[in-house]
Amino acid sequence: MSNNLVAIVGRPNVGKSTLFNRLVGMRQAIVDNVAGVTRDRHYGKCEWCGHEFSVVDTGGFTVNSDDVFEEAIRNQVMTAIEESDLIMFLVEVATGITDFDAEIADILRRTRKPVILVVNKVDTSEKMYGVYEFNALGLGEPFAIASATGSGTGDLLDAVLEKLPKDTKIVEDEEEKRLPHIAIVGKPNVGKSSMTNALLGEERNIVTPVAGTTRDAISSHYNKFGHEFMLVDTAGVRKKKKVTEDLEFYSVMRSIRAIENSDVCILMIDAQQGMEAQDMAIYNIIQRNRKGCVLVVNKWDTVVKGNNTMKEYREALLSRLAPFNDIPVIFTSVINKQRIMDVLNAAAEVYANYSRKIPTSRLNEALLPEIENYPPPAWKGKYIKIKYITQLPTDFPSFAFFCNLPQYIRDPYKRFLENKLREHFEFKGCPLQIFIRQK
Repeated sequence: MSNNLVAIVGRPNVGKSTLFNRLVGMRQAIVDNVAGVTRDRHYGKCEWCGHEFSVVDTGGFTVNSDDVFEEAIRNQVMTAIEESDLIMFLVEVATGITDFDAEIADILRRTRKPVILVVNKVDTSEKMYGVYEFNALGLGEPFAIASATGSGTGDLLDAVLEKLPKDTKIVEDEEEKRLPHIAIVGKPNVGKSSMTNALLGEERNIVTPVAGTTRDAISSHYNKFGHEFMLVDTAGVRKKKKVTEDLEFYSVMRSIRAIENSDVCILMIDAQQGMEAQDMAIYNIIQRNRKGCVLVVNKWDTVVKGNNTMKEYREALLSRLAPFNDIPVIFTSVINKQRIMDVLNAAAEVYANYSRKIPTSRLNEALLPEIENYPPPAWKGKYIKIKYITQLPTDFPSFAFFCNLPQYIRDPYKRFLENKLREHFEFKGCPLQIFIRQK
């Protein structure tokens, strides 16, 4: 499979994310009429005529601005340009050549990388006359497209394949293995992007003291220290009543979608604020979706500590999470790189538990004696006998207990069965589902 990378760059609000979504074939990047929606680098795969290459969406490039976000966005764009094999420079037909366009063209000419000039929003025949003005940028013949409708993107992709190295053909020898997806979730400004950057060892995502800096769910391939998985940084999830803008609504929806598509979630909370109602709401979303969970208490360096502070803090947290509180709790300080690798190791351990399959013979050997010692309570004079246990072929750990009268087994006994499963087998950090079936 090819590793060629195509970067989409341009000034704010020319349609870069719309084109990115068109090329990757899904609504992966948030699109809005507001300028400056995209901030971090956003990667996806594009397939065309039996060939595949990677595409990176970037934030709107500006110059001579003191804004904290725009400076960080410029750094992200320059990183994307440096690591790309080909650059799509996107401009807008209606505005003509702006000062920003001229500045960006000057930067791209100095990169000595192949550049394709793309004029967007050419959705009527009358607008075609404005396309030729962009020849003045000195970047070759411009391609006229309308990314919202897909007009002209076929010719553009043909040109991309011509300029890329000729090793982009998709190899159909074996199915590419699916890597575990680990999502870092939490409220705004608890250190999710800082954690991602610390784990990756690079400034992959923009970090500022302003809550709501991250907007999209940004995936990164992690392959270090014997671990390999997709690391997903998400936008902070606030209370519904505090979400007033459409843009933040879409960010929150992407975060929830990231939880749904993950295997393990790293839930980060602020050490000074503790486990608040909104943290519990996010935790409940993780639990409802049956995902593995690691709880990370960040900014631990800001807490005044006594003799048993960490032990008492952990016990208070787990009491709030009951009944499902068999999860790892890691105390970190991302700024000081304190116990960062413990988070990674805990997530890998939870994923191993999450994907664990137990042979039916071992299940019955371990649990049937426990059930015999403490059988289900009789109901209306009828005795319930559990005869057989097996693990179901689901993505998360779930077990079927076969008995003669399944309708009479109540929730307290199901919790007993779950506790015995956890006692005999390692399922730390994973929710278990118990099904009672007719023998």
